Amino acid sequence: MELFTAQQWAALIANGEKAAKNPNFNPRPVVKLFTPDAAATWLLAWVEPDEPDIAFGLCDLGLGFPELGSVSISELRELRGRFGLPVERDRHWQAEKTLSEYADAANAAGGVR
Repeated sequence: MELFTAQQWAALIANGEKAAKNPNFNPRPVVKLFTPDAAATWLLAWVEPDEPDIAFGLCDLGLGFPELGSVSISELRELRGRFGLPVERDRHWQAEKTLSEYADAANAAGGVR
């Protein structure tokens, strides 16, 4: 399975262009990625316009300290969990809140729920 649909990729690029112009840009995340055999989750909101291998979003590695930050898409594609399963896209997930609202909730809960 691909990490992003064509529509999601276009939205990530468009959001990256908006974020580059507005440091207060706070969109809804575009895609949720996760490790099926580990506790990691990423809610990605945009990719960097000048460096499309770098995405920005809420990163939760399952250690109780989710944070907003950047992640390498190529590293996500190579990442495997403890049973060797790759990162997957949650095909049924739809963002209901902004990125900062998800970050606030994740910090309060100790992880993305």
